[in-house]
Amino acid sequence: MLIEVTKLNGSRILINTEAVEVIEETPDTVILFQSGRKIIVKEGRQEIKNLVKF
Repeated sequence: MLIEVTKLNGSRILINTEAVEVIEETPDTVILFQSGRKIIVKEGRQEIKNLVKF
């Protein structure tokens, strides 16, 4: 499943939720992927959770 999130620079990207390993707020929201790549986004952890439809 793909969801759209906003990077800190304002650009919108689609991420594959199946590739996400961890989402943490530190206080910025950091998404860590299984590949080891990480991105920081504007949306909060709970907002991202709500975007994912099971």
